[in-house]
Amino acid sequence: MSGGSRPARRGPGGPHIVPGDKARDFKGSAKKLIEYMGAYKWLVLVVFILAAGAAVFAIYAPKVLARATDELVYGLFSAGGVDFTKIGRILLHTGALYLISTLVQWIQGYLMAGVTTNLTYRLRRDISQKLHRLPLSYYDATTQGEVLSRITNDVETIGVSFSQSITQVISSVATVIGITVMMLTISVTMTLVVLCTIPVTAVLAAFIIKRSQKYFKSQQEYLGHVNGHVEEMYGAHTAVKAFNGEKSSEEKFGEYNQTLYKSAWKSNFFSGLMMPATGFIGNLGYVAICLIGGYSAVRGAMTIGDIQAFIQYVRQFTHPLSQMAQVSNVLQSTAAAAERVFKFLGEEEELPEAADPKPVNRRSDAGVDIEFKDVAFGYSPDKIVINGFSAHIRPGQKIAIVGPTGAGKTTIVKLLMRFYDVSGGAVLVGGTDIREIRRGDLRALFGMVLQDAWLFNGTIADNIRYGRLGASGGDVRAAAEAAQVDHFVRTLPDGYDMILNEEAGNVSQGQKQLLTIARAILADPEVLILDEATSSVDTRTELLIQTAMDNLMHGRTSFIIAHRLSTVRNADLILVMRDGGIAEQGTHVELLQKNGFYAELYNSQFEAGVSV
Repeated sequence: MSGGSRPARRGPGGPHIVPGDKARDFKGSAKKLIEYMGAYKWLVLVVFILAAGAAVFAIYAPKVLARATDELVYGLFSAGGVDFTKIGRILLHTGALYLISTLVQWIQGYLMAGVTTNLTYRLRRDISQKLHRLPLSYYDATTQGEVLSRITNDVETIGVSFSQSITQVISSVATVIGITVMMLTISVTMTLVVLCTIPVTAVLAAFIIKRSQKYFKSQQEYLGHVNGHVEEMYGAHTAVKAFNGEKSSEEKFGEYNQTLYKSAWKSNFFSGLMMPATGFIGNLGYVAICLIGGYSAVRGAMTIGDIQAFIQYVRQFTHPLSQMAQVSNVLQSTAAAAERVFKFLGEEEELPEAADPKPVNRRSDAGVDIEFKDVAFGYSPDKIVINGFSAHIRPGQKIAIVGPTGAGKTTIVKLLMRFYDVSGGAVLVGGTDIREIRRGDLRALFGMVLQDAWLFNGTIADNIRYGRLGASGGDVRAAAEAAQVDHFVRTLPDGYDMILNEEAGNVSQGQKQLLTIARAILADPEVLILDEATSSVDTRTELLIQTAMDNLMHGRTSFIIAHRLSTVRNADLILVMRDGGIAEQGTHVELLQKNGFYAELYNSQFEAGVSV
């Protein structure tokens, strides 16, 4: 349940996918998948050879078995009787061929399973690495559920297809070629009859594939939509219930689920048509073969064993054709999934690091100086939110950024940490343009406490230790004491070992805020950024935190973003923002004496009864 002005989103909040949409680059996606398989080309070649070998052994067996049939028929109509010893040897020979074929298939399946798991592992790894290289603007325009769908549904679809379908294609092709040769050795006429069914099957398969491809594409798209909606609604279930949004949520889910249902039903329906259709054509071939074979046997042009072997071959011939037709449908879904994965991997990334990155110049024991020089920025080219912003912050200063909602206060901090790059002007840290500093080195200078407290599933100690992963238990407790949270933690059943659930719902919002403050204290940064850090705590706790913050901010450059102006009265410099620029700047007393916009904000809070 998002609010505010945001860019148009893909996924649950975005445009509907028209069922007629097709994969934009089927061949390109297939080519990229093949390139991904390049690392295992020799292993894949072995798999292909084994698949072909298994097919050869299986193909030769009916020819051997035909000799047993002929031997039996000959023995029944001859004076010498049936030679069961010879028939037994032939049957053992046939069984050995089938056994070898089965063993080769097992080996081939084992090797292909390794290739498939490695392929999916690499795809998930590359997606995970890509997540960290994407700019925040991508996440502003894409739902979490749709991103998760890439690493779950789409990669899983690719993995299942490769593990089950690729070897089937190779085996089927080898089987069709081998059986054709064997059938020609028995009867050219009957072989031509069988081959005449192939064009009919191909035309039918092409028709079904053409009609089903768009539904496979739509199915993959709406899997992401459904995931995104469920994730979004579950994450905000308290707000949904508070505003009686269950009906609206159910309607929206029903809309996505209905579209997914229609796409899945149609894709499965067309997929299910393939086997019966090809089977029907194959049965027509059986009828013709039986008539021709029976006539040839009566004329003595063919033995009963040859007829039996040929019928077996026809059965084996139609089965791989049906398999290939079925696999072609699976590959449509695979192509759609691969297209989405590679589209994600091809998304525009953050600007690359400087070729010759520069270190941060520290000009004082109190940290670094920071300067904004005529900074301009917009989340989109046609929507500039910061324009001509300039300010110089000396080391150790406590800077407050205040102003009405939408003035650009938080945006300034995002530019400072290079979550976004400026559209114009420059941000200097220690006299160096931050675009010439490695992002990791730059962000290591900062410690952040945000209004939206983020905690992960794990112990309280681990959540605090996230500020400095190598910190000892004593350091964690010291940080908790400084953040006024130690007493609360000790009252819990497991203390610092208590497990926070997925949404940290087993602690209050204020307690979550205190834990994130403890995390920032443990990080011991040179520059502190406090974005409404005390907005979720009561007045008494806020006073305790203010004392701890004053001690923490001593000797450090600090940025405080606040709506309650009472929390910034002791700041060294207050930057009053309005419409993306600085309207006023000075100390609390100086700004009140000017009787300008800051004084208007301050007095409006006082008159409205807001704690000042």
